[in-house]
Amino acid sequence: MEAAKSKIKTLAEVAKIARRKRRAGKKIVTTNGCFDILHIGHVRNLEKAGSFGDVLIVGVNSDSSVRENKGRGRPIVSQAERAEVVAALRAVDYVFIFKDRTPEKWLKLIKPSIHVKGADRKTSQIVERATLKEIGAKLVRVPLTKGKSTTEVIAKIRNL
Repeated sequence: MEAAKSKIKTLAEVAKIARRKRRAGKKIVTTNGCFDILHIGHVRNLEKAGSFGDVLIVGVNSDSSVRENKGRGRPIVSQAERAEVVAALRAVDYVFIFKDRTPEKWLKLIKPSIHVKGADRKTSQIVERATLKEIGAKLVRVPLTKGKSTTEVIAKIRNL
């Protein structure tokens, strides 16, 4: 897993990498999420996100921000392990862990060309849309894989 660990960076490192890649003419794509108990829906969405550009950077919510967003008892898997699992995927170029509840602050630093979100939310419900407009990034919503979510996996396990 050393190859996966080498993809995990700090936000400052990822911002610097993004600037360098952009100067080299590469299209930067970002996405983010909790990725607590990785499932096929995550893998498909990350592969789709990666297809929109040259470099896919993934923000993984910290343990504290997962708790804020998902509630008590979450995350199931620690932030370090979640980041390493996401980094191990072929479609992912870089991963960083962020502590904020939403991605606006880091989007302003990375300045992607495209930011990808799951289509489980309407565009009007995506909190970072104003930030994306401000930095000139395009928002792309990708369909979710029906019936595949971490919440459903946890419910299934609890019902065993």
